[in-house]
Amino acid sequence: MGIPGFFSWISKKYPSIVARCVEEKPTIVDGEVVPVDTTKLNPNYVEFDCLYVDMNSIVHMCSHPEKRQVTALEEVMLPAPKNNDDRLKAMFEYLDRILRHRSARKLVYMAWTAPRAKMNQQRSRRFKGAKLRAKLVERGARLPPEREPFDSNCITPGTEFMELVNDSLHFYIHHRLNYDPGWRDIEVVLSDSTVPGEGEHKIMDFIRAQQASEKHDAQTRHCLYGPDADLIMLGLLTHEPHFTIIKEDPRYNQAKFCKLCEQPSRLLCLHA
Repeated sequence: MGIPGFFSWISKKYPSIVARCVEEKPTIVDGEVVPVDTTKLNPNYVEFDCLYVDMNSIVHMCSHPEKRQVTALEEVMLPAPKNNDDRLKAMFEYLDRILRHRSARKLVYMAWTAPRAKMNQQRSRRFKGAKLRAKLVERGARLPPEREPFDSNCITPGTEFMELVNDSLHFYIHHRLNYDPGWRDIEVVLSDSTVPGEGEHKIMDFIRAQQASEKHDAQTRHCLYGPDADLIMLGLLTHEPHFTIIKEDPRYNQAKFCKLCEQPSRLLCLHA
């Protein structure tokens, strides 16, 4: 759910724990896209054993983006997706962007959905917004055109859209394991919307289960992607000595630049 103002406070109080990620992007050679070589070392000079991805924000961001959508080649202003194919393509490209950092050498764990209480709140808010829009139209108010014919209520477990996303993520994982050399020897776990529980807490339960295992290595390096500030709290509660959180920079519109490659970077690393 997030903690308002917490990231801003902790990044100002402890600025040394925040670092800007070095992002590599595909290049164009003779009109053809050359993907990033994911078999090379991490460009941030930090290797992780396990990467955990909270898929909630990715699904929402790629299904009905507010302003910006990330493509495989560059970050540009794009219109909202026209159909489900565009939405799924955006999800795949976003996942590729995160995994281009070589944030995992042993395990990738993807999980969602939102908690039940939050789903009820979101559903109520979405229907209220649609009802208010209809009333304003009846009164003759001038409203901006809708960005895309997409009902965000579809992002709820049990809907056809969620089943499509689940099946597509399974396809994405199998395709990358078979054709991307950077995924070689990596174990991938997908806890989709058919598995009860909130995404970030399913991730924490998985980490605690690994800690209880006899084979657990206390020096395992963990990396967790997610936008919510409460992930910082959850990461500290694991008591793991090497725990890093990757999140989007909420101040990206101020055009922060990476010191190494001098390119604007949206991703931040928070090191425990």
